[in-house]
Amino acid sequence: MINVDAVTIDHGQGEQTVRAVENVSFRLEKGKSLALIGPSGCGKTSLLFALSGLLAPRTGKIMIEGEEVKRPRRDVALILQNAGLLPWKTVWQNANLSLLLNGDFPQQNAAKVLAHLGLDNVMSRFPAELSEGMKRRVGIARALSTSPSVLLMDEPLASLDTLTREKIQDLFLNLWHEHGFSMILVTHNIEEAAFLGQRIIVFTERPARISATIDNPQMGSLDYRDDPTFQRVMSQLREALEV
Repeated sequence: MINVDAVTIDHGQGEQTVRAVENVSFRLEKGKSLALIGPSGCGKTSLLFALSGLLAPRTGKIMIEGEEVKRPRRDVALILQNAGLLPWKTVWQNANLSLLLNGDFPQQNAAKVLAHLGLDNVMSRFPAELSEGMKRRVGIARALSTSPSVLLMDEPLASLDTLTREKIQDLFLNLWHEHGFSMILVTHNIEEAAFLGQRIIVFTERPARISATIDNPQMGSLDYRDDPTFQRVMSQLREALEV
């Protein structure tokens, strides 16, 4: 269970203070998925960083499995927009970075994750030798290497072409079904929110406040894009964002 209770987030101090998020509350049951969508720069990423323990709210609390989030947790993984790969390290080393920092290096588990993501034949390559889609998959592999119970994603598919984006969306969906982690996705893409979010929260302009919550219980299958319900959910999202 993830419980966000009346969270407000500020950046800066004194007269330079900028409010990014204001009085946001929601709950996410274990193993469920949630998409956060809103205008660019509205505060979505700030909220995600607070969920990861990298940013402290000004007021309010974030609880994961009954414990208040005050620092990064080992069971929470974060995937950034640019994958965050170290250019001087190989695919293998980047994918295992979290394990190396923790003094643990279970090679068999790492190899399994890389193979599952179709990266087993490029493990010795460096990021500059990879396509954008492959870089994103390396970022996914690094997140999964710690067997997280919560996966946080900050616009992980931004700037990708449509076909590559859809392939990795399908990959996220399959991984979510297989591993059973709770998933929170920050995006500004309506289709992505409708495809990956069982529930979708729509935010206002900054500071981010919740303007609408849309349930999307029929998501979960790879052919959901062809379902009339998918189109209806996207229409609801467009209306909510235009308010």
